[in-house]
Amino acid sequence: MKINDSIGVKTPEWAKHGPYDRYFDFIAPDADRYAILLDAISALKFNSTVISVEGNRHIFIFPPGQKSLRAAGGIFPFSGTNPYLFSAHYDRVSGSPGANDNSIAVFHLLKAAVTLAQKNIDRWMIVFTDKEELSAGESLEKQGSFTLAKKIKSWGLEKAKIFNFDACGTGGVFIISTTTDLILKSGSEDGNYPNIRNVRKLIASLRDHALETAQQLRLEKVLLAPTPFSDDVGFLRAGLAAQTVTMLPDNEADQYEALLRDRPDFGNLIISGEIKAPAEYRHMPETWRNMNNAKDTPSHLTPQYFETFVNFVVGLCVSK
Repeated sequence: MKINDSIGVKTPEWAKHGPYDRYFDFIAPDADRYAILLDAISALKFNSTVISVEGNRHIFIFPPGQKSLRAAGGIFPFSGTNPYLFSAHYDRVSGSPGANDNSIAVFHLLKAAVTLAQKNIDRWMIVFTDKEELSAGESLEKQGSFTLAKKIKSWGLEKAKIFNFDACGTGGVFIISTTTDLILKSGSEDGNYPNIRNVRKLIASLRDHALETAQQLRLEKVLLAPTPFSDDVGFLRAGLAAQTVTMLPDNEADQYEALLRDRPDFGNLIISGEIKAPAEYRHMPETWRNMNNAKDTPSHLTPQYFETFVNFVVGLCVSK
Protein backbone atom coordinates (compact mmCIF):
# COMPACT_ATOMS: atom_id res chain seq x y z
CA MET A 1 0.00 0.00 0.00
CA LYS A 2 1.16 3.52 -0.68
CA ILE A 3 0.95 6.56 1.56
CA ASN A 4 -2.03 8.75 0.70
CA ASP A 5 -0.79 12.33 0.76
CA SER A 6 -4.23 13.79 1.46
CA ILE A 7 -4.47 12.38 4.98
CA GLY A 8 -1.09 10.74 5.59
CA VAL A 9 -2.28 7.11 5.78
CA LYS A 10 -1.69 4.06 3.64
CA THR A 11 -4.14 3.63 0.81
CA PRO A 12 -5.97 0.30 1.20
CA GLU A 13 -6.52 -1.96 -1.76
CA TRP A 14 -10.24 -1.11 -2.07
CA ALA A 15 -9.41 2.59 -2.56
CA LYS A 16 -7.09 1.99 -5.51
CA HIS A 17 -9.90 1.30 -7.96
CA GLY A 18 -12.62 3.55 -9.33
CA PRO A 19 -14.75 5.12 -8.13
CA TYR A 20 -13.19 4.68 -4.67
CA ASP A 21 -9.85 6.04 -5.91
CA ARG A 22 -11.06 9.56 -5.06
CA TYR A 23 -12.36 8.63 -1.60
CA PHE A 24 -9.29 9.68 0.39
CA ASP A 25 -9.13 12.99 -1.48
CA PHE A 26 -12.78 13.46 -0.53
CA ILE A 27 -12.17 13.06 3.22
CA ALA A 28 -9.01 15.18 3.36
CA PRO A 29 -9.27 18.05 5.90
CA ASP A 30 -9.40 20.87 3.35
CA ALA A 31 -11.08 18.97 0.52
CA ASP A 32 -13.37 20.75 -1.92
CA ARG A 33 -15.83 17.90 -1.70
CA TYR A 34 -18.20 19.39 -4.26
CA ALA A 35 -15.45 19.68 -6.90
CA ILE A 36 -14.00 16.25 -6.15
CA LEU A 37 -17.41 14.62 -6.44
CA LEU A 38 -18.10 16.32 -9.77
CA ASP A 39 -14.71 15.14 -11.07
CA ALA A 40 -15.45 11.58 -9.97
CA ILE A 41 -18.83 11.66 -11.73
CA SER A 42 -17.25 13.08 -14.88
CA ALA A 43 -14.63 10.32 -14.90
CA LEU A 44 -17.44 7.74 -14.83
CA LYS A 45 -19.11 9.48 -17.80
CA PHE A 46 -22.54 9.75 -16.22
CA ASN A 47 -24.94 12.50 -17.18
CA SER A 48 -25.22 14.89 -14.28
CA THR A 49 -27.06 18.05 -13.28
CA VAL A 50 -26.41 20.41 -10.39
CA ILE A 51 -29.58 21.86 -8.88
CA SER A 52 -29.06 24.86 -6.62
CA VAL A 53 -31.84 25.47 -4.10
CA GLU A 54 -31.51 28.30 -1.58
CA GLY A 55 -27.73 28.18 -1.75
CA ASN A 56 -27.45 24.39 -1.50
CA ARG A 57 -25.93 22.51 -4.43
CA HIS A 58 -27.50 19.10 -5.04
CA ILE A 59 -25.85 16.83 -7.59
CA PHE A 60 -28.02 14.48 -9.67
CA ILE A 61 -26.67 11.71 -11.85
CA PHE A 62 -28.64 9.67 -14.36
CA PRO A 63 -28.17 6.42 -16.32
CA PRO A 64 -25.90 6.76 -19.38
CA GLY A 65 -28.79 6.55 -21.83
CA GLN A 66 -30.92 9.12 -20.02
CA LYS A 67 -30.79 12.72 -21.20
CA SER A 68 -29.58 15.30 -18.73
CA LEU A 69 -31.84 18.13 -17.67
CA ARG A 70 -30.31 20.55 -20.15
CA ALA A 71 -30.31 18.08 -23.05
CA ALA A 72 -33.96 17.30 -22.38
CA GLY A 73 -34.94 20.92 -22.87
CA GLY A 74 -35.46 21.65 -19.19
CA ILE A 75 -37.80 18.73 -18.55
CA PHE A 76 -36.57 16.78 -15.54
CA PRO A 77 -35.78 13.12 -16.34
CA PHE A 78 -38.51 10.65 -15.35
CA SER A 79 -40.98 13.46 -14.71
CA GLY A 80 -44.44 12.09 -13.95
CA THR A 81 -43.18 8.58 -13.18
CA ASN A 82 -41.90 6.73 -10.13
CA PRO A 83 -38.20 5.88 -10.63
CA TYR A 84 -35.86 4.83 -7.88
CA LEU A 85 -34.17 7.85 -6.36
CA PHE A 86 -31.15 6.97 -4.23
CA SER A 87 -29.85 9.77 -2.00
CA ALA A 88 -26.80 10.36 0.17
CA HIS A 89 -25.60 13.63 1.62
CA TYR A 90 -22.08 14.74 0.74
CA ASP A 91 -21.61 17.48 3.33
CA ARG A 92 -19.93 16.86 6.68
CA VAL A 93 -19.58 18.51 10.07
CA SER A 94 -16.60 20.85 10.43
CA GLY A 95 -13.71 19.11 12.15
CA SER A 96 -14.81 15.61 11.17
CA PRO A 97 -13.22 13.59 8.35
CA GLY A 98 -16.72 12.29 7.60
CA ALA A 99 -15.32 8.89 6.66
CA ASN A 100 -18.53 7.02 7.47
CA ASP A 101 -20.91 9.98 7.76
CA ASN A 102 -21.38 10.16 4.90
CA SER A 103 -18.48 9.90 2.48
CA ILE A 104 -18.49 6.14 2.03
CA ALA A 105 -22.19 6.00 1.12
CA VAL A 106 -21.53 8.57 -1.60
CA PHE A 107 -18.87 6.37 -3.19
CA HIS A 108 -20.94 3.23 -2.67
CA LEU A 109 -23.71 4.84 -4.72
CA LEU A 110 -21.24 5.74 -7.45
CA LYS A 111 -20.17 2.09 -7.54
CA ALA A 112 -23.82 1.00 -7.60
CA ALA A 113 -24.43 3.36 -10.52
CA VAL A 114 -21.62 1.69 -12.46
CA THR A 115 -23.10 -1.74 -11.76
CA LEU A 116 -26.63 -0.64 -12.69
CA ALA A 117 -25.33 0.78 -15.99
CA GLN A 118 -23.48 -2.46 -16.74
CA LYS A 119 -26.70 -4.38 -16.18
CA ASN A 120 -28.63 -1.97 -18.45
CA ILE A 121 -30.96 -0.98 -15.63
CA ASP A 122 -32.15 2.55 -16.25
CA ARG A 123 -35.08 3.39 -13.95
CA TRP A 124 -33.00 5.18 -11.33
CA MET A 125 -31.48 8.49 -10.36
CA ILE A 126 -28.97 9.37 -7.67
CA VAL A 127 -28.87 12.65 -5.78
CA PHE A 128 -26.00 13.73 -3.57
CA THR A 129 -27.60 16.22 -1.23
CA ASP A 130 -26.10 19.29 0.36
CA LYS A 131 -26.81 20.66 3.84
CA GLU A 132 -27.92 17.51 5.64
CA GLU A 133 -25.91 18.56 8.67
CA LEU A 134 -27.67 21.35 10.55
CA SER A 135 -26.02 23.84 12.88
CA ALA A 136 -27.29 24.35 16.41
CA GLY A 137 -30.62 26.14 16.41
CA GLU A 138 -31.39 25.60 12.71
CA SER A 139 -34.86 24.31 11.90
CA LEU A 140 -35.81 21.48 9.53
CA GLU A 141 -36.79 24.07 6.95
CA LYS A 142 -33.06 24.83 6.59
CA GLN A 143 -32.18 21.26 5.73
CA GLY A 144 -31.21 20.74 2.11
CA SER A 145 -33.54 17.80 1.60
CA PHE A 146 -36.53 19.86 2.75
CA THR A 147 -36.10 22.57 0.14
CA LEU A 148 -35.04 20.03 -2.48
CA ALA A 149 -38.20 18.00 -1.82
CA LYS A 150 -40.34 20.93 -2.93
CA LYS A 151 -38.48 20.96 -6.25
CA ILE A 152 -38.85 17.20 -6.63
CA LYS A 153 -42.60 17.52 -6.18
CA SER A 154 -42.77 20.33 -8.75
CA TRP A 155 -41.01 18.06 -11.26
CA GLY A 156 -43.77 15.46 -10.93
CA LEU A 157 -41.63 13.03 -8.94
CA GLU A 158 -43.68 12.89 -5.75
CA LYS A 159 -44.09 9.13 -6.27
CA ALA A 160 -40.38 8.45 -6.72
CA LYS A 161 -39.12 5.53 -4.64
CA ILE A 162 -36.66 7.39 -2.44
CA PHE A 163 -34.08 5.40 -0.51
CA ASN A 164 -31.69 7.46 1.59
CA PHE A 165 -28.32 6.02 2.63
CA ASP A 166 -26.36 7.34 5.59
CA ALA A 167 -23.33 5.96 7.46
CA CYS A 168 -23.16 2.70 5.50
CA GLY A 169 -19.48 1.84 5.86
CA THR A 170 -19.18 0.19 9.27
CA GLY A 171 -20.57 -3.27 9.93
CA GLY A 172 -22.65 -5.76 8.01
CA VAL A 173 -26.10 -5.43 9.62
CA PHE A 174 -28.57 -3.40 7.60
CA ILE A 175 -30.67 -1.09 9.75
CA ILE A 176 -33.94 -0.16 8.07
CA SER A 177 -34.88 3.05 9.83
CA THR A 178 -38.22 3.52 11.58
CA THR A 179 -37.46 7.13 12.49
CA THR A 180 -40.20 8.56 10.29
CA ASP A 181 -42.75 6.28 11.96
CA LEU A 182 -41.97 7.75 15.36
CA ILE A 183 -42.02 11.30 14.00
CA LEU A 184 -45.40 10.83 12.35
CA LYS A 185 -46.77 9.17 15.44
CA SER A 186 -45.90 12.20 17.54
CA GLY A 187 -46.59 14.95 15.01
CA SER A 188 -49.34 13.78 12.67
CA GLU A 189 -52.02 15.86 14.32
CA ASP A 190 -50.34 19.27 14.30
CA GLY A 191 -50.32 19.90 10.55
CA ASN A 192 -46.52 19.93 10.28
CA TYR A 193 -46.39 17.03 7.85
CA PRO A 194 -48.39 17.43 4.64
CA ASN A 195 -49.95 14.58 2.69
CA ILE A 196 -49.58 12.28 5.71
CA ARG A 197 -51.96 9.53 4.62
CA ASN A 198 -50.23 8.96 1.28
CA VAL A 199 -46.78 9.40 2.81
CA ARG A 200 -47.51 6.69 5.38
CA LYS A 201 -48.53 4.25 2.64
CA LEU A 202 -45.49 5.04 0.53
CA ILE A 203 -43.09 4.66 3.46
CA ALA A 204 -44.64 1.30 4.31
CA SER A 205 -44.23 0.23 0.68
CA LEU A 206 -40.59 1.33 0.59
CA ARG A 207 -39.86 -0.49 3.83
CA ASP A 208 -41.51 -3.69 2.62
CA HIS A 209 -39.49 -3.48 -0.58
CA ALA A 210 -36.24 -3.05 1.37
CA LEU A 211 -37.06 -6.09 3.51
CA GLU A 212 -38.02 -8.18 0.48
CA THR A 213 -34.75 -7.22 -1.23
CA ALA A 214 -32.78 -8.18 1.86
CA GLN A 215 -34.55 -11.53 1.94
CA GLN A 216 -33.87 -12.22 -1.73
CA LEU A 217 -30.20 -11.41 -1.19
CA ARG A 218 -30.20 -13.67 1.88
CA LEU A 219 -28.69 -11.04 4.10
CA GLU A 220 -27.80 -12.55 7.44
CA LYS A 221 -29.42 -9.90 9.61
CA VAL A 222 -31.69 -6.90 9.10
CA LEU A 223 -32.99 -4.74 11.92
CA LEU A 224 -35.97 -2.37 11.95
CA ALA A 225 -35.07 0.40 14.39
CA PRO A 226 -34.94 4.18 14.93
CA THR A 227 -31.79 5.82 13.59
CA PRO A 228 -30.18 9.25 13.96
CA PHE A 229 -31.44 12.29 12.10
CA SER A 230 -30.95 12.16 8.30
CA ASP A 231 -32.33 13.48 5.02
CA ASP A 232 -35.50 11.39 5.35
CA VAL A 233 -36.67 13.84 8.01
CA GLY A 234 -36.38 16.81 5.66
CA PHE A 235 -38.14 14.92 2.88
CA LEU A 236 -40.91 14.00 5.32
CA ARG A 237 -41.33 17.57 6.51
CA ALA A 238 -41.99 18.57 2.88
CA GLY A 239 -44.46 15.75 2.29
CA LEU A 240 -42.26 13.17 0.55
CA ALA A 241 -41.79 9.57 1.61
CA ALA A 242 -38.21 8.34 1.98
CA GLN A 243 -36.69 5.25 3.58
CA THR A 244 -33.32 5.60 5.28
CA VAL A 245 -30.90 2.67 5.42
CA THR A 246 -27.76 2.57 7.56
CA MET A 247 -25.43 -0.16 8.85
CA LEU A 248 -23.99 -1.33 12.16
CA PRO A 249 -21.56 -4.06 13.27
CA ASP A 250 -23.16 -7.27 14.57
CA ASN A 251 -22.36 -6.67 18.22
CA GLU A 252 -23.60 -3.07 18.16
CA ALA A 253 -26.81 -4.07 16.39
CA ASP A 254 -27.45 -6.84 18.93
CA GLN A 255 -26.86 -4.49 21.86
CA TYR A 256 -29.04 -1.80 20.34
CA GLU A 257 -31.86 -4.26 19.67
CA ALA A 258 -31.72 -5.44 23.29
CA LEU A 259 -31.66 -1.86 24.54
CA LEU A 260 -34.80 -0.98 22.58
CA ARG A 261 -36.62 -3.91 24.10
CA ASP A 262 -35.77 -2.63 27.59
CA ARG A 263 -35.98 1.07 26.75
CA PRO A 264 -38.57 1.71 24.00
CA ASP A 265 -38.16 5.43 24.67
CA PHE A 266 -34.50 5.39 23.65
CA GLY A 267 -35.37 5.71 19.97
CA ASN A 268 -37.13 9.00 20.64
CA LEU A 269 -34.06 10.27 22.49
CA ILE A 270 -31.85 9.47 19.49
CA ILE A 271 -34.20 11.19 17.07
CA SER A 272 -34.55 14.31 19.21
CA GLY A 273 -30.82 14.54 19.92
CA GLU A 274 -31.53 14.71 23.65
CA ILE A 275 -28.99 12.07 24.67
CA LYS A 276 -26.63 14.29 26.63
CA ALA A 277 -26.06 12.59 29.97
CA PRO A 278 -22.93 10.37 29.86
CA ALA A 279 -24.85 7.39 31.25
CA GLU A 280 -27.36 7.60 28.38
CA TYR A 281 -24.80 8.47 25.72
CA ARG A 282 -22.83 5.28 26.42
CA HIS A 283 -25.85 3.22 25.39
CA MET A 284 -25.76 4.60 21.84
CA PRO A 285 -23.99 2.33 19.32
CA GLU A 286 -20.32 3.27 19.09
CA THR A 287 -20.57 3.76 15.32
CA TRP A 288 -23.10 6.53 15.91
CA ARG A 289 -21.07 8.05 18.75
CA ASN A 290 -18.18 8.40 16.31
CA MET A 291 -20.22 10.46 13.85
CA ASN A 292 -19.92 14.24 13.60
CA ASN A 293 -16.56 14.37 15.34
CA ALA A 294 -12.87 13.66 14.78
CA LYS A 295 -13.36 9.94 15.49
CA ASP A 296 -15.17 9.39 12.19
CA THR A 297 -12.04 8.05 10.46
CA PRO A 298 -11.42 5.32 7.84
CA SER A 299 -10.06 3.01 10.57
CA HIS A 300 -13.64 2.09 11.48
CA LEU A 301 -14.67 1.10 7.95
CA THR A 302 -15.32 -2.57 7.14
CA PRO A 303 -14.52 -3.09 3.43
CA GLN A 304 -15.57 -6.75 3.53
CA TYR A 305 -19.19 -5.53 3.44
CA PHE A 306 -18.85 -2.91 0.71
CA GLU A 307 -19.93 -5.26 -2.07
CA THR A 308 -22.92 -6.39 0.00
CA PHE A 309 -24.10 -2.80 0.21
CA VAL A 310 -23.71 -2.24 -3.54
CA ASN A 311 -25.60 -5.46 -4.24
CA PHE A 312 -28.40 -4.26 -1.97
CA VAL A 313 -28.82 -1.01 -3.91
CA VAL A 314 -28.81 -2.87 -7.22
CA GLY A 315 -31.20 -5.42 -5.74
CA LEU A 316 -33.72 -2.71 -4.93
CA CYS A 317 -33.98 -2.00 -8.64
CA VAL A 318 -34.42 -5.60 -9.74
CA SER A 319 -36.30 -7.32 -6.91
CA LYS A 320 -40.08 -7.70 -7.25
